[in-house]
Amino acid sequence: MNAPAALSHLVPDIQQRDVPPALIEALKQRFGDRCSTALAVREQHGRDESSFEAPPPAAVIFAESTQDVADAVRLASGHDTPVIPFGVGSSLEGHLLAVQGGISIDVGRMNKVLSVNPEDLTVTVQPGVTRKQLNEEIRSTGLFFPIDPGADASLGGMAATRASGTNAVRYGTMRENVLALEVVTASGETIRTGTRARKSSAGYDLTRLFIGSEGTLGVITEVTLRLYPIPEAISAAVCSFPSIAAAVHTVIQVIQLGVPIARVELIDVNSVRMVNTYAKLGLREEPMLLMEFHGSPEGVKEQAHTVQEIATEHGGNAFEWATTPEERTRLWTARHNAYFAAIQSRPGCRAISTDTCVPISRLADCLLDSVAEADASGIPYFLVGHVGDGNFHFGYLLDPNQPQERVVAEELNTKLVARALRLGGTCTGEHGVGLHKMGFLVDEAGAGAVDMMRTIKRALDPKNIMNPGKIFSV
Repeated sequence: MNAPAALSHLVPDIQQRDVPPALIEALKQRFGDRCSTALAVREQHGRDESSFEAPPPAAVIFAESTQDVADAVRLASGHDTPVIPFGVGSSLEGHLLAVQGGISIDVGRMNKVLSVNPEDLTVTVQPGVTRKQLNEEIRSTGLFFPIDPGADASLGGMAATRASGTNAVRYGTMRENVLALEVVTASGETIRTGTRARKSSAGYDLTRLFIGSEGTLGVITEVTLRLYPIPEAISAAVCSFPSIAAAVHTVIQVIQLGVPIARVELIDVNSVRMVNTYAKLGLREEPMLLMEFHGSPEGVKEQAHTVQEIATEHGGNAFEWATTPEERTRLWTARHNAYFAAIQSRPGCRAISTDTCVPISRLADCLLDSVAEADASGIPYFLVGHVGDGNFHFGYLLDPNQPQERVVAEELNTKLVARALRLGGTCTGEHGVGLHKMGFLVDEAGAGAVDMMRTIKRALDPKNIMNPGKIFSV
């Protein structure tokens, strides 16, 4: 494995470039008080949910239009200065850290839903629109956007990291649900990729090139998305199991039988205990599956009956239903708060979160061995997973005053990724590469494929100003 294990290598490679005073002056002339060099603002835009630390950007631009983004990038390009896009700061792999200095472009004020086309099941939004905001604004149309990564992330950031989440087992990821983009390139040019048509054979698929590029090829300024009718019936259920193995084998059988389940989340006993304390719930403290079924009333009933029978075969018990929106919201809020519940369970800790993904048939092999390693390590952890598509997350809870814990956690992560790759999986199912997975990308894709990525990067960003130092070294 190419991931380093020595403690000295568990910090980002800081190679700060000078930001000329002339650039800061030009940005202030163009943007006025929407260009901030205040330390508090810069620090806010220089950290995310990862455990990495780096110096903050030299300035923050609050963009309100595509033209603002284009002008900021053009000015930065003229001074060979890095540009880092910023949405809401919820990324987990150091994506927005200014490891080579530069300026941060905050697109949070670009938060308008530009057009809704209910008859075509599409919507076009600015990148600062969050997933919850979008679903609130389109509720009256009877449609919804299903991608749910947990955090109320911006849609531009979700496209940039190829996000997915709890609904991916039925509705896919951002890769399948983005139809078109507007992007400001490294030269400050604005281009459009794709259309509102559901398919196209016209030229290179530039939309997919930018999805998952993590801001290293351009700044996304518009996103056109697929929408879906709100299901006629929705039902959620929780089911406890005597072991993680029993829960995982239940999921594998459900997926292999083709049951069109919408969501199926694994929550280990550590997570259940933490969530109970954090949210004052009374969930049974055993490994648990949290499931959701979408469709017609009869279809949902049939799906649920099938899953309940399979769960019972594997020792599942205490099948509890939540059919009202309030009950479902309570359950899913508890799941989405698992990260914050875990952080509060060990005051002052930092979390390292993993997100490997494997073929569904190898899920048990990968997950159970990784649980055994985590238990043996003595590091406090929690485990949750979108296991319906083979994706799961360990969160290792580290005392920042105990450096050896970081080493142990990184060793666990390295073993986990190596195991996932051996089983035909990936080093990151949805968080992206960022800083943390750069070595693993070479192991997964191979040196030749990564060199091809570098060639694309050099062609589209010859000055290496677009979020440099992420995904791979140039």
